[in-house]
Amino acid sequence: MERPHTDNERDQHHVPPLLHQFHLGRRDFFTVLGGGLLVSLAAGRVVPQESGHTRGGHEVPQDLDAWLHISETGEVTAFTGKVEVGQNARTSLAQQIAEELRVPLPSIRLVMGDTDLTPYDMGTFGSRTTPQMGPQLRKVAATARSMLLEKAAENWHMSAADLLVENGQVIDPKHGRRISYAELTRGQKLAKLIPDDPELRPPQDWTIAGTSAAKIRGRDLVIGAHKYASDISLPGMLQGKVVRPPTLHARLVTSNTAEAEKIPNVVVVRDGDFVGVAAPDKSTAERAASAVKLVWDAPRQSSEGDLFSDLRNPSGEKQVEQYVVGSLDEVRSQAAKTLERSYTVAYIAHVPLEPRAAVAEWKGDQLTVWTGTQRPFAVREELASALHIPETKIRVIVPDTGSAYGGKHTGEAAVEAARLAKSAGRPVKLVWTREEEFTWAYFRPAGVMDVKSGAQADGTLLFWEFDNYNSGPAAMRTPYEVPHQRIRFHPADAPLRQGSYRSLAAAANHFARESHMDELAHELKMDPLEFRLKNLSNPRLRAAFETVAERFGWAKQKHGSGRGCGIAGGIEKGGHVATCAEVESEGDQVKVIRVVEVFDCGAVVNPQGLRNQVSGAIVQGLGGALFEAIHFENGRILNPRLSQYRVPRFSDLPEIEVVEPDRKDQPPVGAGETPLTGIAPAVANAIFDAAGIRLRSMPLVPKGLPKPAAV
Repeated sequence: MERPHTDNERDQHHVPPLLHQFHLGRRDFFTVLGGGLLVSLAAGRVVPQESGHTRGGHEVPQDLDAWLHISETGEVTAFTGKVEVGQNARTSLAQQIAEELRVPLPSIRLVMGDTDLTPYDMGTFGSRTTPQMGPQLRKVAATARSMLLEKAAENWHMSAADLLVENGQVIDPKHGRRISYAELTRGQKLAKLIPDDPELRPPQDWTIAGTSAAKIRGRDLVIGAHKYASDISLPGMLQGKVVRPPTLHARLVTSNTAEAEKIPNVVVVRDGDFVGVAAPDKSTAERAASAVKLVWDAPRQSSEGDLFSDLRNPSGEKQVEQYVVGSLDEVRSQAAKTLERSYTVAYIAHVPLEPRAAVAEWKGDQLTVWTGTQRPFAVREELASALHIPETKIRVIVPDTGSAYGGKHTGEAAVEAARLAKSAGRPVKLVWTREEEFTWAYFRPAGVMDVKSGAQADGTLLFWEFDNYNSGPAAMRTPYEVPHQRIRFHPADAPLRQGSYRSLAAAANHFARESHMDELAHELKMDPLEFRLKNLSNPRLRAAFETVAERFGWAKQKHGSGRGCGIAGGIEKGGHVATCAEVESEGDQVKVIRVVEVFDCGAVVNPQGLRNQVSGAIVQGLGGALFEAIHFENGRILNPRLSQYRVPRFSDLPEIEVVEPDRKDQPPVGAGETPLTGIAPAVANAIFDAAGIRLRSMPLVPKGLPKPAAV
C-alpha cells in the first residue's frame, strides 16, 4: 500500500531553531566561471524540489533552479544546494552527471551547499537527493550533451543523428573526426534552457552510474586533509563560547560579566538572553565564560518517569491526522483472534561524529558563515531573522560535514558565532562541546503506539487500529491488506526539544507494527513470515521478504534455547525493506550475531555506496533498538556524555549481509533512512524467539534482558 508523503511527513523535519532573542542576487556566473557552456533550468521544468516553497512563503527562484557549466578547458562544474554529510551524495550525483554527459567521473566538480553559488534548495533530508536531485542534474547534463552535439553537427555541416558522444568528445564515425567539449565551448558564451524531456540514458545502459565508484574526496578524509567547519581558520580569528542556562526553558534574570571583562583581549556579549565571550584561544574563552555570573529562573518541567503518560494526555485540543478505511466498529466481534498492545520509544540523541560548529566573518555589512548543516538556505533565513539583516547580505557555506542523521536542520552555532563576531569585529569560531550537543540539540521524538488488531481463523487480517502519540506519522500506515483500518497520529506536548532523526518516525512505527504482526502470528500459531505473506499483495515487498528469508535461511533456523530469529519489513519513501536478525541470549545478556537485509531502492546508482549506507543504517538502528535513551529530570539532561550514553561499539556489531535487488525497471530512490526501520522489530522478534520474552519498549535491553516473570 504505497502512498505519497503526507504534508505532516514533509514537515516533520521542521524544528523551531534555538534562537536567542537579540534586541536588534545571484552572481554573474560567466564572470565567476569564464566562457563556456552554461545550462540553465527554468523552474518547474523537472521534478520539483520538495513543495516549491519553504515554510514562510520563501519561493523557489524563478530564474534558475539547477545548472551546470563546462569550461573552455573541458572541466565540468555542477551546482546543487544539497550537502554532503557522509551519505556519499557527492559521488552518486557526480556519477549521474558523468553518465549523461559521457565524460570521465574525475572530470566532474560538484559545488554543494553554498548559498551564493548554488540554486535554492529546501535541504538535504527525507532521502530525496537520489530521487529528486539526481534526475534534475541528469536532465541538466543531458541538455548540455545535446547542445554540444548540435554545435558539432553545425560546425561539420552534418546531422546530429550521425554523430556519437564519448569520453567528453563528439565523434564523426563516418569521417573519423573528433572534437572535444573544450574545443566546442572555447571562446564562446553559450546558454540554453532545459527542455521538458531531454533524452536520458536508461539505467540498463549505464556505464558510470550503476557501478561502484570510490568516494570522491575520500582520501582527504582518511589522511585528515579535509577541513570541516571546526577546521576553518581565518586571520585574526577568535574562539567563541556561549554561557548556557542550567536547564531547558530557563529565563535569564540577572547577569554579572565584570570579572570576565577584566581578562585581557576578551570580548563579552550580553544581548537579550544571549551571553557569550570571544577570546584569542579556547582556554581563555572557557575561563572567561566561567567567570560570568548569571541568575536564571527555570519553570518546573516534566521528567522521564512521566513521559509516556504525558504524551497520551496533551493539554488542549490538537489536530489529529486520521486515515480510515471500512468500519472497525462493525467487524470487531467477527474476528476469530484479537490483540491489543502498546509499544513505546524513548528520546534518543543523534550523536553526530562532528558536533555543531561555525566560523563567522563580517566584512562591512556582509556576513559569511561556514557551518555544518543540512539546510544552508534555512540557516541563512535564521541568521537574517536573528540579526535583522537582509538575506542578500548573508552567505552560508557548508563544508562536507561529519554526519547529521536529521539532527542538523537548524543553525544555532551559526547564529551564535555571527553574533559574537559582530561585537568582536573579528572572525569567530564556535565549536559546541559534546555536552552541548547532547543537551541543546534536538532529539528523536519519544512516542507511544497503541495497536489493536483482529484476524480470521485462517490468518487473514480483518481490522487494524493504530494510534501514534507524538512520534510522528511517517510510515504509519500498514503495507498489509486490511479491509477495516483506523490509523491516527496524535500530536502531544513534548517535554524536550524534538525534531527529525534518520527515518523520522518510520523507525518507531515499523517497530510497533512489525512487533505486533509477530505477536499476532504467534497468537494464530502461524509462522511470522507466512502470516505476513498471506496478508501482503505488494509484489516488491513480497519479493523482499521472500529474498531475505532465502538468504537468511529462515526455514532452516533453530529456535528457542537461547538462540532466536526475527523478521520485519515495510515500505517507506519508495524503498522496500525486509530484515532478518539472529540473536543469542544468555542470562541477561543479548547479542545480535547476524543480520541480513534486503533493500529494494530501484535502480542502483553506486552499489558499494548503497551497501555502505544500508550497513551504516543497520548499525545506527541497533543503538536505538538495544540501549540508546536520553534520561532527563525537570528539564535537565542527565546523560550528556558518551561515557553515559551508549552508542554501538565494535563489539556490538553483528555479521551484516546486504542484498540490493538492482531494479533497473524502477527509478532510484534514496537509501539514507528506510534501511534503518527494520532492525529494531527484527531484533525484538528474535529476542522473543530466543528467550520467550516479549519486549515492547525501545530501547529493548538498556540494562540487560529482564526475567520472563517481569514481562
